[in-house]
Amino acid sequence: MKLSLRTKLIISYILVTLVLVFLMGIVTNILLDRHFTEYIIRNQKHKNAEVASLVGRQFKGDQGWDVNAIEGICIDALKKGQIIRVIDSKDNLIWDARLHDNEQCELILDRMEENMDSRYFNWQGSYMEDDYPVTERPGEMGRVYIGYYGPYYFDDGDLAFINRINRLFTAVGIIALLLSFILGSAMSKKLSQPISGVVRSARLISRGFFGGRITEKSSTTEIDQLTETINDLAAALEKQEILRKQLTADVAHELRTPLAAIQGHLEAMIDGIWEADTERLEGCHEEILRINKMVGDLEELARYDREVLGLNREKFDISQLIQGIIKNYHTGPGNEDVDIEFFGEGQIVHADKGKMGQVIINLLSNAVQHTPKGGSPVEVEVKGYPEAAKIVIRDAGEGIAPEDLPHIFERFYRADKSRNRSTGGSGIGLTIAKAIMEAHEGDIQVKSTPGEGAEFIISLPKISR
Repeated sequence: MKLSLRTKLIISYILVTLVLVFLMGIVTNILLDRHFTEYIIRNQKHKNAEVASLVGRQFKGDQGWDVNAIEGICIDALKKGQIIRVIDSKDNLIWDARLHDNEQCELILDRMEENMDSRYFNWQGSYMEDDYPVTERPGEMGRVYIGYYGPYYFDDGDLAFINRINRLFTAVGIIALLLSFILGSAMSKKLSQPISGVVRSARLISRGFFGGRITEKSSTTEIDQLTETINDLAAALEKQEILRKQLTADVAHELRTPLAAIQGHLEAMIDGIWEADTERLEGCHEEILRINKMVGDLEELARYDREVLGLNREKFDISQLIQGIIKNYHTGPGNEDVDIEFFGEGQIVHADKGKMGQVIINLLSNAVQHTPKGGSPVEVEVKGYPEAAKIVIRDAGEGIAPEDLPHIFERFYRADKSRNRSTGGSGIGLTIAKAIMEAHEGDIQVKSTPGEGAEFIISLPKISR
């Protein structure tokens, strides 16, 4: 049978309280019994010595024993469970409680035995007797024998006191159980409510509703951490859902333009409006190549997402690689009006040369694309550190708005919402660059101030981990 967390917590509180009360009761009973027994034994010895002293004072020297006074003392002691016998120095009997009333003596002993049996299982007790000398110069005048049920006994008053203590412990245990139930209910509610909120939120997330957040705060650190984790998960899934929808829209937008151009050209040629000459066919071919390149980029990105990127690592000078790319870039068509300057010294790294070249080309293309013709040159700087080489590529273009910075490495994301192809490529280059850097256990970051350009910073470990 499945129980709720709250029910389990309440049961746990009650069980813990029961165990604690039970253990405390046992320990307290043992200690109380031990100390009370010691007190009873001391008190019995003290009472016996007092009675013996009182009886001994009834010897009047030459006048002998005051039998009437002794009888009064011994009858009073008999009521308290002390059976007294007095003899003189010649062993002559002065007074004997058993001779006086043997039936009462037996009743008293039986009563003591019943009290002890009711308190202790399998109690082993018996009649015991202590003797005390009555001395007076020049010698012993007699002896007082005091019999009792031993080694110790509880009279009715002692037993009533012990029973009251036990009833008090029982009452305390019951009160503790009630309090544990009340406190357990309150604390379990306080603990289970946030967890129930987490369960509800997780169910909503599983159904595709990512907007709900858990706002209740808990005094328990672990529960707060759990709610924060669920909230972070919901936010991440919501962001991924938005990106997925945006990706679908972006892919559709990227494909619609070339497909519409091809369709328009072909329909015009089919209808005889345009002649199917080489120039128009080449235009259709260019659009097809554009679509093919985009599909290739998507396939490459999908491969990065699907599996661990395979790297062919080798040792090479990253500065020489960059200078070679810059030299080839200057000779490329359409790049003559943007200067690229290089700063830095040689830095040997252990990485995939081809893929690092792809990263540099993607970032340079991005920088040149956003640098106005005749403007400040694009700068590439290589800095050496003990553990890593840092590559900084900065331009003096229009920069990136603060709201666009967190999304700049997302696929198909472009700060230009018009998605004019003259202001950028397919929007996959930076995503691929980030994937390659992560495969190298490196890092890529971007800094930008609108109107002052952008700066991309690559951190590439010198030794593969």
